[in-house]
Amino acid sequence: MIMSRAAIRYAKAILDIAQSSGKAESVNNDMKSIVNAIGDSPELKEFLASPVIKMDVKKSATSEIFSNVQNETNSLFQLLFENKRFEILESIAKEYKRLFDESNGIEVAKVTTAIAITPELESKVLAKIAEFSNKKITIENTIDPSIIGGFILRVGDQQYNASVANKLGELKREFSN
Repeated sequence: MIMSRAAIRYAKAILDIAQSSGKAESVNNDMKSIVNAIGDSPELKEFLASPVIKMDVKKSATSEIFSNVQNETNSLFQLLFENKRFEILESIAKEYKRLFDESNGIEVAKVTTAIAITPELESKVLAKIAEFSNKKITIENTIDPSIIGGFILRVGDQQYNASVANKLGELKREFSN
């Protein structure tokens, strides 16, 4: 998903406001719930992106769906209403989370596993990350049965592939040479 410049500007502005009011972490929790809600509901994503649905309907729906959010998040909804930009809400929320983590020295490690990550595998992954990053790490787990076993770790622009599928691919290449 390509981040629009507008989404980046909104996210930076909301983070500045939230930091100055001391609510950056609470607003980050709002943004997580927005990303999860839109990610879990194709209908909500379509609703927000639809040019047919009136802006005031989108505003009242988002205010109702996310009724327990911070004032800063509500002011974002108001701004999106005024500027007719509800379709970028998910992008703004994702960018806010990224900026929040960055400003707090937190890096997100994307770990792909064949099954849900176990505490044992999580500690192995964190040990691997410690080899090349001294930041605080949060793990985001994606499940992909096609890797068969092991894990694929991506931190920033670095990737470490310890999947069974990758090892089998390497063996196959060796035998074909």
